[in-house]
Amino acid sequence: MSPLGVSRTMDAPAHRLWRLLVEVDRWPAWGPSVAGAELDTPRVHAGSRGTVRTALGVSLPFEVTDLDEGRSWSWSVAGVPATGHSVEARGEGCRVTFTVPWWAPGY
Repeated sequence: MSPLGVSRTMDAPAHRLWRLLVEVDRWPAWGPSVAGAELDTPRVHAGSRGTVRTALGVSLPFEVTDLDEGRSWSWSVAGVPATGHSVEARGEGCRVTFTVPWWAPGY
């Protein structure tokens, strides 16, 4: 089954939104379930690992499973496939999309 997603068109360049999505210090600003995160590498790339602290205060390991630089990335949290994140340039702005596995629509 395909993942479920939600998209939003933004009046900002794609490269700016991409930076927000890959800078772990910014994750709590756009991810309501994220209270903080630490990365074991200097920057996000496929295979990056770290720890994410949930809004409930629980810390869990994560791994970036796929990354297409400047376009999309996805991860697993505690070994479970989690959200996907993508940015697509649209004229002066962009479209940002978040996906979740089919079994996690409430997320």
